[in-house]
Amino acid sequence: MAKAHCGAKGRTGTSRRRGRRRFPPLRSLFGPSPKDPYSISSHCPWKSQCHHHHHQSLSLSPWASETKTLLSFYFIKNPFMTTLHQTKQDLPSPVLDQMSVLDLPELALDCILDLLPPSELCSMARVCSSLRERCVSDHLWEKHLKAKWGKILGPAAHRQWQCYLSSTDHLDSPRHQTGRLGFAKIISMFRSLSSLFRDDKQRRGYASSLPLDSSMSCYLSLETGRFWFPAQVYNRENGHVGFMLSCYDAELSYDTHTDTFQARYPPHGRRAAAVEKGVTWDRLRAAPIDASPNHLHVSDSLKELKPGDHIEIQWRRNKEFPYGWWYGVVGHLESCDGDLNHCHCHFNEMAVLEFNQYTVGSRWRRTMIMRDHKEEGNEEDGFYGGIRKLNCKEEIAMWKHHWPCSILE
Repeated sequence: MAKAHCGAKGRTGTSRRRGRRRFPPLRSLFGPSPKDPYSISSHCPWKSQCHHHHHQSLSLSPWASETKTLLSFYFIKNPFMTTLHQTKQDLPSPVLDQMSVLDLPELALDCILDLLPPSELCSMARVCSSLRERCVSDHLWEKHLKAKWGKILGPAAHRQWQCYLSSTDHLDSPRHQTGRLGFAKIISMFRSLSSLFRDDKQRRGYASSLPLDSSMSCYLSLETGRFWFPAQVYNRENGHVGFMLSCYDAELSYDTHTDTFQARYPPHGRRAAAVEKGVTWDRLRAAPIDASPNHLHVSDSLKELKPGDHIEIQWRRNKEFPYGWWYGVVGHLESCDGDLNHCHCHFNEMAVLEFNQYTVGSRWRRTMIMRDHKEEGNEEDGFYGGIRKLNCKEEIAMWKHHWPCSILE
């Protein structure tokens, strides 16, 4: 530990030498004991993460294991009394024999912060200005952003975020410099606290606390539901029978209290925009094609389709409606007996598409398309658009996960 202490910031040569003489090992200073009120076994909120990281394949110096004890001593006070903007200046410790977390080597501190969940990073950011600069950095928040939101955020969501940054709805916009939602309320959402902080000074202070276009700002905007982002919803409108095994575009807002989403579907024809609440995570995905739902997808796999292939195809009721994606499989021609050893269906200029969620004899069960088709259909049966061949097992499994409990008519 003497070597680690020599690397501390702001120490003179004299204090470093004196520190080596007077500093006992950290375990003797802060080591947990049955009578110790700051025992790591009872108070340290990062015990499980630090213990887990200690057994990772990454090999750390001996002082890494002592970091857990140090943090339990240093951060025992309640961090929810101040906002991110209202931080204390980094003053040298009045007691030479007391170390702060900032005296730790850079690698140790970075490893600790890397283990913290988003709520604890927010809490750490309000301890002092030096920790704030570290805790709001993109390299920490990009990991959390990708882990929680990566599967449902696509290129369209990224473009929407850039527009959102310049809008009056953004947390850092001029409108919210005296706005309704302060940083303390965001923290309370993470903590699921029943009371909200509504002090005017806290709200005004938040506007300059987070950098624009930061990963942390994006994460908090998503987490609080302020940022409505585009994605696609399986079996829209609470699994309405008319949309089973389909996936439609919508704008989504997250509800942190229920861990679900509110979906707004775009208006079409004479129908107003539909709103659905309680959409669960497993019903969402990022759009596989970065295009407007009103644009026809140009298929590039029609020639290679063969019986048994899994596909999803664009379909819309009429020309005024946006496309939705519908799951199906490639079937055999009526002239084929289904024997793969003698099947030549994939050489035919026509391809059979089957939607087996519908009962045999239903007009929605089966359709035929030309392999060079663009959009085919009519006002009675709807219009079939572009086709995507599904090669990813995860995509196929997701469609099967949403299979209806009973066959549709």
